[in-house]
Amino acid sequence: MPDPSSGTLSKIIAIANQKGGVGKTTTAINLGAALAAEGFPILIVDLDPQGNASTGLGLESAARGLTTYDLLLEDAPIDEVIRPTKVPGLSIAPATTDLSSADIELVANEKRSFLLRDALRQPALRRHRFSFILIDCPPSLSLLTVNAMVAADSVLVPLQSEFYALEGLSQLLLTVRQVRQSANPALRIEGVVLTMYDRRNNLSQQVESDARENLGELVFNTIIPRNVRISEAPSYAMPVLEYDPASKGALAYRDLARELLARNGIEQKERVQA
Repeated sequence: MPDPSSGTLSKIIAIANQKGGVGKTTTAINLGAALAAEGFPILIVDLDPQGNASTGLGLESAARGLTTYDLLLEDAPIDEVIRPTKVPGLSIAPATTDLSSADIELVANEKRSFLLRDALRQPALRRHRFSFILIDCPPSLSLLTVNAMVAADSVLVPLQSEFYALEGLSQLLLTVRQVRQSANPALRIEGVVLTMYDRRNNLSQQVESDARENLGELVFNTIIPRNVRISEAPSYAMPVLEYDPASKGALAYRDLARELLARNGIEQKERVQA
């Protein structure tokens, strides 16, 4: 397993769920910000054609320059794609709607499933000394998502605490299994994190019970609550940790980051200085 604390090799985590609106991009942004706050340089790779992670971190479409489309399909140097954000220790490889045509364009490419893996192996990336690379996948089991899984060490699955939450999860796990058998034998499930959780709601409690019964220790102890501050933060182009550091949402993502570090046997560092 990569040792992110060494600064020589990044741990790559694909954040994936084929269902939209489950908190995938929110988790990518806020988990990234929380890990950066713990002292770990982070890169978010925006692989969603909607580009919401890029927008949520303050990059307007016109100012994004080279994007993950150029990285995958035009062989752009990764150094020219990575952009700093206003969050100390957090960088992003942005996306625009150009990426929406990628699946069609990739079909004829013999290495179509390995392009992101190869891009993230560019020697120039090591100079940045990122501890973690978080890939924000599109809400589908597309070639872009397969690229993320082939490139990743593990998959983190946000699971919305609502009816039918577990429906479709089996298909995602099957895709992980297929990628493991064909292209990335080392790929594993990092875990499942419950999002949009309302403790006053019996349904949320039932979803949690079902998830823990069926998935066991794969489910993180940390639960991300339904929190208005989490919902408001993207409109200010900020992670909730910057928008309202004392909010329940910010505290939950800090807890998630610490639990992720603990699961990987990594000691916490001091906060990255601006």
